[in-house]
Amino acid sequence: MNEAHTQASAADPEALRGRVEEHIRRHELIPPGGEVVALVSGGPDSTSLWHVLGALGYRVEALHVNHGLRGAESDEDARFCREVLVAAVVGAPPPARPTEDALRELRYSFARDRLRATGHTASDQVETILYRLVASGGTKAIKAKREDGVVRPLLPLWREETEAYCRAEGLSFRVDSSNPETARGLIREEILPLLRRLHPAAERNLLRFADDQSSKLDDLLADRTGSKRLDLGNGLTAVREYQSVWLEQTPVALDQSVRWGRWRIESELPGLKVRSWRPGDRLAGRRKKVQDVFVDAKIPRSERDAWPLVVRGREVVAVPGIVEAPGVKATREDE
Repeated sequence: MNEAHTQASAADPEALRGRVEEHIRRHELIPPGGEVVALVSGGPDSTSLWHVLGALGYRVEALHVNHGLRGAESDEDARFCREVLVAAVVGAPPPARPTEDALRELRYSFARDRLRATGHTASDQVETILYRLVASGGTKAIKAKREDGVVRPLLPLWREETEAYCRAEGLSFRVDSSNPETARGLIREEILPLLRRLHPAAERNLLRFADDQSSKLDDLLADRTGSKRLDLGNGLTAVREYQSVWLEQTPVALDQSVRWGRWRIESELPGLKVRSWRPGDRLAGRRKKVQDVFVDAKIPRSERDAWPLVVRGREVVAVPGIVEAPGVKATREDE
């Protein structure tokens, strides 16, 4: 990605290992000197992962999951991992629909009782951000540490750096011939080169964008004073009120018609929005709290957070199905 950076890493593998160790310590991915299973494919990323963790003093074992999707090539990958990386090899026939996500979760189903590490890099991070941005409108990045105990020690490195590291340390590695056929392969081979033509720092800027989004959420969670809201995109808003944090649907302008869950809400009145209930909400021009409206209407607590409110500014104009307002029509589509 960055030729000067790659050459520097190749010339100084120790510096590269230092960056990985700093990332591990900052995110508390692996206990000092602890045991970890490296999930390896035989490619430069996972081969670097196996070697770097061992060189840093972690007790590393390797595991290779063979889906057998590429026939003899898959068998050769398994042989390489067994003989060169001293990996345990398990066979795992692919599911009926062998999507990238399904195959990944199948690989993650092994050794669940142990700490596992994968060779995801900053390059994978950029590809994931681009894919999720196009596929769902979100910018959710790869986590350094998943909830199920899978960690990503190589996220500070670019793919070119892992290849340079292997060459500098005299490590052979495998190349997956099917990569160009995947969604990631399309992004890697066609889309990213075009983005680099627009700007040579395109990948680093995409990565910085994702980091900024994560930083905003970190700031929201860390600040315990007052209240704060953060639009996460994809129709979700994170809300913090003092010690409580929750997610709610992002308010939307009531422009003629809005669909909110099971509700269809229509109005031609200007300045209206539809949003979720918030503690302290009161009906416009009245002292009655919306919470009391829900109680009187016997709306279960489990349904209140998802119930739409029609608002103008901070005033609650209507509570669909309970409190009507002139010029606002609300119908529940399961009725």
